[in-house]
Amino acid sequence: MAKVFKKTSGNGGLTLYLGKRDYVDHMSSVDKVDGVVKLDPADFGDRKVFVQLACAFRYGSDDLDVIGLCFRKDIWIQHVQIYPENHKPELSAMHDTLLKKAGDNAHAFSFEIPNNLPCSVSLQPGPDDQGKACGVDFEVKTYLAKEKSNPDEKIEKKDTARLIIRKIQFAPSEVGAGPKADICKSFMMSDKPVHLEAAMEKDLYFHGEAIPIKIKINNESNKTVKKFKVTVDQTTDIVLYSADKYTKAVFTQEFGETVDPSGTYENTLTITPLLADNKEKRGLALDGRLKDEDTNLASTTMLRQGVEKDVLGILVSYKIKINLMVAGGGLLGGLTASDVTVELPLMLMHPKPAE
Repeated sequence: MAKVFKKTSGNGGLTLYLGKRDYVDHMSSVDKVDGVVKLDPADFGDRKVFVQLACAFRYGSDDLDVIGLCFRKDIWIQHVQIYPENHKPELSAMHDTLLKKAGDNAHAFSFEIPNNLPCSVSLQPGPDDQGKACGVDFEVKTYLAKEKSNPDEKIEKKDTARLIIRKIQFAPSEVGAGPKADICKSFMMSDKPVHLEAAMEKDLYFHGEAIPIKIKINNESNKTVKKFKVTVDQTTDIVLYSADKYTKAVFTQEFGETVDPSGTYENTLTITPLLADNKEKRGLALDGRLKDEDTNLASTTMLRQGVEKDVLGILVSYKIKINLMVAGGGLLGGLTASDVTVELPLMLMHPKPAE
């Protein structure tokens, strides 16, 4: 293990060590958060040392806290006391490495993240927004206090050390069959319908991967298909006090193909939704980021069956819409124009890294 992440408190008494910052949700379980805190108890007095892992929803920047409004809602939180010692985890290989690195007077801790918690997601700030992005984050914090979580006890910033970590999911190794959708739509003043069929080769694509969509149009009507549009929508479900759901287009392209009455069209179109094309869209869900590193559109949230109702935080899903613009013929022309639309579900994720 090459890299160790560490953070020391302002008073110098606490140094938090972690061996990694990304913890993978394997659906059945989540990687354990194993870490170490090195202590220099000279100024501790009668205070104890605790470590907490919290999953929180942040909505707004920290500098607004001065008004007494808390812009953090804890979704899940767990504390352990490591000094005086009353939490002794079974030591893992990660602990051994970190204890060697930290040296004397280092104490190990371990947390298990429940698998019904959301993954780390941030919402893209607008161009003028300041402060930390809204979203779901996980934070490991060690602090000095007399009691583990007494709301009346003031904990000084200098008596804490904290590191943000991420809970992430990778694409499953088995990819499912590609979705298909079709519609047959009839129009006023036309005996026969327009058939639209769309299909994908698989149900899951990686971020940045080109997505081929096979489209078939059979226009049996007496109207003309003027053009069609392909859109990828990201739907973000924010489940907290109440459920907010909103949808933003992350890819839109128009194709000026016309299909005359009794004509057919068959083609495979390739689309690639990318964050780079959506930098100005405020509130778009992105994969959680550490500091200002690059990120990407948020990965699809994979849920174990049965936990859908219990998950708080942010859930992300995608769909592809294919929309035909059909123009009316005759005197009424554009007035009788209408749309023919099909939708395909899409999963966007990262591949599992090679071990």
